Amino acid sequence: MTPQSDEDEVWRQIVASFNDTAERDSADQPWPDSENLPAEPTRRVVKPSEAEPGVNGATLHDGIDGGLDDADDAAGPDEEDEGHYVPPPPPPLPKLDLPTKLAWVALFGGPAYLLVAAMASWHMEGWALFTAVAAFIGGFVALVVRMGDGPPNDSGWDDGARL
Repeated sequence: MTPQSDEDEVWRQIVASFNDTAERDSADQPWPDSENLPAEPTRRVVKPSEAEPGVNGATLHDGIDGGLDDADDAAGPDEEDEGHYVPPPPPPLPKLDLPTKLAWVALFGGPAYLLVAAMASWHMEGWALFTAVAAFIGGFVALVVRMGDGPPNDSGWDDGARL
């Protein structure tokens, strides 16, 4: 027999047994004991400690801070801040030129006008509908055209990648 005929025979057996039922039902398979839940969940009891109330043996009457020294307060926040990364402030947003501002106004202004007019049940003339839709499409096209194809000129050879 060739390897191809063996493979064809296996496929014929798979196709012939496609509609056959399984020999073992899933109810016959044993359930593993590790999957069984205990009859009653275990409860955890927390006992109060037998130490004195307060910090460093201080009582509640010693003050709000619980008897902490000023030296303890001074060392605490500095140790917590060690290793904490504080990112630099982000650069300011670029100033937009007039055509870009108009494109953004048209992009959001056209649909906003249509939404307000529809909610207020205003009668809209055909030219107003056309102007609102044209403003939306024109604003979108203007923003896409002004986007540019490549990276900015000041990005360098590594496109801003840093290690």
